[in-house]
Amino acid sequence: MAGKNEIDTLLAQVPVGDLAQRFGVDESTVEAAVRQALPGLLGGMAVNASDDDGADRLARAARQHEPAAKPGGRLDLQAIDTDDGQKIVKHVLGDKQGEVAQALGSHSGDSTIADLIPKLLPILAPIIMQFLAGRLGGSGGSGASGSTAGSGVGGVLGDLLGGLLGSGSSGSRSGSNSDGGLGDLLGGLLGGGSGTSGSAKSGSGSSGGGLGDLLGGLLGR
Repeated sequence: MAGKNEIDTLLAQVPVGDLAQRFGVDESTVEAAVRQALPGLLGGMAVNASDDDGADRLARAARQHEPAAKPGGRLDLQAIDTDDGQKIVKHVLGDKQGEVAQALGSHSGDSTIADLIPKLLPILAPIIMQFLAGRLGGSGGSGASGSTAGSGVGGVLGDLLGGLLGSGSSGSRSGSNSDGGLGDLLGGLLGGGSGTSGSAKSGSGSSGGGLGDLLGGLLGR
């Protein structure tokens, strides 16, 4: 399954052990929190990339990052630029960053995971961009360009979201998550439509054209 393979490759790059040591929790808790946080970032990027201009901008930004090159794919936590990550999160989620983090945390049903999510977002954002760079051909100008890269980024994001949400296993220990539930939850916060501003839409309560519908389009549903 392409989506599952893609998300497994991305998750393999996350320094789960280092994060567990940093935050004083076990690795399974970190992994659950990562799986819960990723749909917020990936969904925000998908909203931004839902038109040609937004997709091209995201592709160009991704290609400015060096693809992960460490053997085995796992990155060194100390090498992750969280300042850059915070800028990415702000660009992707806009003024909905806090609300998205809170919604993801509430949906997890676990207070420890909920506390970790806002801390993980600026760490995960550069990892996603490096992953996209590897898929699109980065850094700085090699590989696909222009509309080719722009069209490709939507497919990569769709595969990643499919791997996370398709099986309903986005990290909740209760096992109650489903792509519809989390997709609708994020869709209400992020909205849908074009990413002309370069950040997630601020409209809330969107029922049509929201992330739920966008995810359906990306995932072929």
